[in-house]
Amino acid sequence: MRTLTRRLLLPGLTALALAGTGCSAPAHTMAAGPGSAATPSSSADGDQQLEVNAAPRPSAEPTPLARTRSGKGQPEKSSLKVASYDRASGRAVISTAPPSHTPGPSHSPAPGKPVDQPVAAGDVIASAPAPGAPDGLLAKVTEVVGRTDRGTEVKTASTTLASVLKDDRADGKVPVDPASVSVVPLMKGVTFSWAKSRGVRFGPRGAELPLGNLRLDVNAGIDTAEDAPASAAASVSGFVQLAPQVEFAYDGGKAGGPGPSSAFLGMSGDWSSRWALKGRAAASTGTPRRIPFAKLHSAPVIQVGPVPVVVSLDLTCYVQVEADGRVTLDVQQDVKGDFRVGGSYAAGKGWAPVSTSAVHSTPVNASVTAAGTVKSALGAEASVGLYGAVGVTADFAPYLRGEADAKAAATAEGKASAHASWAVYGGFDLDGRLDFHLSLFGTPVIEHRIPLGALHREWALAKGQAAG
Repeated sequence: MRTLTRRLLLPGLTALALAGTGCSAPAHTMAAGPGSAATPSSSADGDQQLEVNAAPRPSAEPTPLARTRSGKGQPEKSSLKVASYDRASGRAVISTAPPSHTPGPSHSPAPGKPVDQPVAAGDVIASAPAPGAPDGLLAKVTEVVGRTDRGTEVKTASTTLASVLKDDRADGKVPVDPASVSVVPLMKGVTFSWAKSRGVRFGPRGAELPLGNLRLDVNAGIDTAEDAPASAAASVSGFVQLAPQVEFAYDGGKAGGPGPSSAFLGMSGDWSSRWALKGRAAASTGTPRRIPFAKLHSAPVIQVGPVPVVVSLDLTCYVQVEADGRVTLDVQQDVKGDFRVGGSYAAGKGWAPVSTSAVHSTPVNASVTAAGTVKSALGAEASVGLYGAVGVTADFAPYLRGEADAKAAATAEGKASAHASWAVYGGFDLDGRLDFHLSLFGTPVIEHRIPLGALHREWALAKGQAAG
């Protein structure tokens, strides 16, 4: 009897597309379409349609801050700023932003223009990131402690967007500026690239990227099965490229009770990845082994009318390998598609998950040696929330799965024969959850985490038999 070591070659495959949609709440409807740049308009009830745009990058301008005086009326842009904030005590110092430089000996306010007065108890403030509040601040002033050399010290308590947006409406999509994303590599061989408007590009792949895209490349070794020969050393290489955007909607119209009549928070975007897995990966211990290779964080500020809304985005890119330690694999696959995940709220119905994805797999080339199973994925776990509180978590993982079954036998004439069957599949998994912190909209607290509902699709790439 002889051991089968025949290499099973998979030919290039034609493009195969998969579209999967599931667990989607009814589409949220607002007075204006996503990203509407219409001029804010007021109705007879005093509510208005607010523009949703990316806030300008910090420069010489003061940190954006909006205030609703005494918790009543409509939000207004303020020249005040959060000079400092202590999360443990809830105390903040509110100061007047320094006047912009203008020629002349004096920087006094223009005649007839009122000076922005310090905050008072009952005021609701919404601030972009500030000292002590890297994820911004949404709070209600409960007490004015007194004046300091830096400004007015106040005590604050947490509040909701409903207390500052009131009866207004907003609906829009804002692309994430890739230059605002910070990256922490978790292993050697990771590089980061991005491209943004005005021809600004960064990283070794920046010149190749479409505007608005960011890309992570990885090239690293992974654990090899103990009995594998040196020629079967395991490694993974490839990239993840995406162009994320934040989706935000709020309708404060009368709903017969406190809070908005509808709301939405989510993330969507285009996705592409290519990865190659080579060698004989270490045996699984019963659960897939996830190997994070980079963490990304961004706190983009979207301007909802005068209100700066700070969105917290976190992304962990990983390679996941599940193998029995017997298969030596050499496989590569390209995946392109899009995704949309989030939470949609409707008064009287509560929060419901939204989860959609369409994925296209391009030709695959692979070879399998010996018998066994292996599954590899190059995915990302993402979370999106408001003011540092997570609201939606999603895990998007395109994968490749291969299996081979080898049998050897001897004939009555003493001749040895071997047969093998093999198959390779492509697919993706998308799952996640909604978190109670979505109550920041002013909606009822989610008592239990609501699963997005798993999307799982798999398609056959190639299969066959070989004899020797």
